[in-house]
Amino acid sequence: MTTGLIPGGQTPDPRPSGTRPPHQRGDLADRGALHVDDRPRSSVITARAGASFEPVGRSVATARSFVRDTLQGWGFTDIIDDAVVLTSELVTNAVVHAGTHADVLCLRSADGVRIEVSDRYPEREIPLQGSLATMGSPDREGGRGLQLCAAIAGRWGVEYTPTHKQVWFQLDLPDRPVGTRTAGPSLPADLLPLADSRVRVAVVQIDRTGAISAWNEDAEELFGYAADQVTGKPLTDLAAWPHTPGTSTGIVEALQLSRWEGSYGIRGANGRVTPVYASHLRVRDTDGEPSTVCLLVRDHERAVLQTPARVPAADPGAPSDGPNTDPFEVFIGSPAPDDLDGLLQRTVERARDMLDGDSAFLLLATDDETELEVRASTGLPSARQRFARVPVEAGPGRYGSARMPAVHEDLLAVPGAVPLLNGTGMRSVVTVPLKVEGRLTGSLGVAAEASGRYSNEEALRLQFAADRIALAVESARLGELERLRRGSLSFLVEASDLLAGTLDRDQTLALMAQMTVPTLATWCAVYTIADQASDPYLSYVLHEDEELIDGIKSLLSKISPPDPVPTPGARVWTAPAAAAHDAALRSSMRSLGLTGGPTHQVSSGIGPTLATASAVGGETVVLPLVARNRVIGMLTLGKPTDEHFRQEILELAEDLSRRAALALDNARLYSERTAISQALQRSLLPPETPKIDGVEVEVIYRAAGEGNEVGGDFYDVFPISDGVYGFAIGDVCGTGPNAAAVTGLARHALRLLAREGLSGPAVLERLNSAILDEGARSRFLTLLYGEMRPREDGSAELKVVCAGHPLPLRLRQDGTVEAAAEPQPLLGVMDDLELYEETVTLDPGDVLLCVTDGVTERREGTRMLGDDGLADVLTTCTGLTAGAVAARIMRAVERFASDAPSDDMAILAMRVA
Repeated sequence: MTTGLIPGGQTPDPRPSGTRPPHQRGDLADRGALHVDDRPRSSVITARAGASFEPVGRSVATARSFVRDTLQGWGFTDIIDDAVVLTSELVTNAVVHAGTHADVLCLRSADGVRIEVSDRYPEREIPLQGSLATMGSPDREGGRGLQLCAAIAGRWGVEYTPTHKQVWFQLDLPDRPVGTRTAGPSLPADLLPLADSRVRVAVVQIDRTGAISAWNEDAEELFGYAADQVTGKPLTDLAAWPHTPGTSTGIVEALQLSRWEGSYGIRGANGRVTPVYASHLRVRDTDGEPSTVCLLVRDHERAVLQTPARVPAADPGAPSDGPNTDPFEVFIGSPAPDDLDGLLQRTVERARDMLDGDSAFLLLATDDETELEVRASTGLPSARQRFARVPVEAGPGRYGSARMPAVHEDLLAVPGAVPLLNGTGMRSVVTVPLKVEGRLTGSLGVAAEASGRYSNEEALRLQFAADRIALAVESARLGELERLRRGSLSFLVEASDLLAGTLDRDQTLALMAQMTVPTLATWCAVYTIADQASDPYLSYVLHEDEELIDGIKSLLSKISPPDPVPTPGARVWTAPAAAAHDAALRSSMRSLGLTGGPTHQVSSGIGPTLATASAVGGETVVLPLVARNRVIGMLTLGKPTDEHFRQEILELAEDLSRRAALALDNARLYSERTAISQALQRSLLPPETPKIDGVEVEVIYRAAGEGNEVGGDFYDVFPISDGVYGFAIGDVCGTGPNAAAVTGLARHALRLLAREGLSGPAVLERLNSAILDEGARSRFLTLLYGEMRPREDGSAELKVVCAGHPLPLRLRQDGTVEAAAEPQPLLGVMDDLELYEETVTLDPGDVLLCVTDGVTERREGTRMLGDDGLADVLTTCTGLTAGAVAARIMRAVERFASDAPSDDMAILAMRVA
């Protein structure tokens, strides 16, 4: 079965041109033909309810239940039985005899109800005989439904279209005697409610303080107290109030309600508690003094006072179980069971139509039942209240009537009684709670623009509907919460992985914003705080519409940032919405040639468009970014105009903010450590390479390890004296900061000792002693050290000492390559070294290539570049500049293996021009 609600209004005549005219009720015996009903069809349609039923046998019972509950909800109990009988016959004709779907449409008007039943088999026409009496003959299989329509309905008819056949009937509301509110059928004496021979109704009047001011004779007889014994005493001294789990209403609260009906106990003079059924009515005297009149009878005599319950009669033809007995389905239809939003929206629409209201709303309780959250509404000026939260208990700005039914005849007399309706133009409202097992799960309300529209009767009808759908709503709400929680866990896991995957501060800021927009918010801004003495700085802004980012960034940059409060949780921040509203208003006034308007500190220089104002015009919340007990920033989330955040979304955002704060602080610490490390490492690198007349010098350096600028390999070229230059290239055992420390010692010691005028062997011997003095921190070192003296003939004289280092290679102009030195012991191992220097003369065009073992030991599996491979590459560099030679060597080394280098590398090329 599928159902749908159609807003009330003037219904058009559904008959297409050329259709057959409807039939009219009349005297069956005297009619030889069917008469045309030429009267106006209906007055204004105030509500509609439609349903479609499959061509199966059980659909007949389902259709009966649908019509019964629809009319019960509309309050038309007098005509329910007739409507159910006629609907049953017509739906049977459609789904059983015609074998098609049956569409049932109920139309409510001021003077009655019209029910239309359509099938999709127009070829199977209604049998027309000379008299309707023969249509229901026992010898005929069909026609009895039409005879019933003629006998029971005020009007009825048949209409045809090319695709449908429709039979309709209208039942007029019976005229009730003036003053009659409700009536019951005549019953045998043994079925009447049981009461004592003398029914006593205690009348007790309570003043505004809760004290008894009047006590009649029946009260004295029922409870044993004389009037002078109880006058002036609080009723709470006598009442034994039942405490129902999940409710907080007591006798004091009940006495303050305008109407109340229910059971409790009164302690009599003999000490026993007499169960009573009470009806309370709050009144005021001619001086405006309020009081409460309480009518009380013994509980077993409650029928004397109790309002008749509006419980629909059981349908004997309906199945006792199955999917069609779902309480929600008979009230509101059958949307998908997990579609909470659809369920709630259809509920408020049906409730509005049921009570002929102008608007309706439904609020759901939060998990702790301390707040109600607006989840659906219809007929209100805007959806600005969606997901807005209202505290439940009584008090200023709170929802005081959530736990019990309440009728407000005029909201102007009780301002703020229903905060949701403030400023909407609604005057009267009826609200009822949604409860499951005594626990408050929500509140349903219907409101009207006119005052005095609703009474206790409408409250009872709405409460009846709320009781039927409460379990379905709660089940769907719990299902939504479960899906949301599973989605939240998945979201947080993914967010944690993304945040843990980077240590870059800017990328972390971008990830924070991209994870919240649009999943959690429409726009997001991230403020960062460098230190406790610094003000928050707007670091990142993101909106789901990229065209609005600049406008929001400009707006936020002109207003004071939110205060960096370390208290966890989301705080509402109203400044962006107020600033955007004022600036947009000022801009609009300027466009109209007007001046003046509200003043604001952002009045100049912002110029946001109306789109920007709308983008930040909704609820804005701020969550602190706290890491290691320090506020390092704020995460700001915003919604567009008229939108609010759900509590579950704010809780998820709070979890995300904690993870994001730690990731952002880790990125900050990593950036600081990297900056310090790189600054220290750069101090170990030599300054700019000096320019040597007649000699080209080129250096390429690669330190292994992420974030390392200096490792165990090092180089240096520096002036010693006029016309004499020192050069060195070395390799400390290991890589990283520990090797870099020995690198700094070696490089600075070489410069200092060489400028003292010592020879190459003497310089290295003293450096060897300095390394050994480091003790446990010492590392062995291979070093090629030399001194260069350019000559006037264009050649250059070199004095070289190779202490355990790969031998330098000399490339001649004819392409031959040869070693330019002999190997000698490395440094940092032995105390006594006997080193010597070798003299090498470089002719014009010759190249001297010096490398570290990271070049020669480059590996690809079992293959290694080696000294021979390096020499082969160098033979191809004839005629190249020093820079080109170094670049070709480095390119050959990188291409030799696919993996990234695992060792430091240094290349020093010198060419005599």
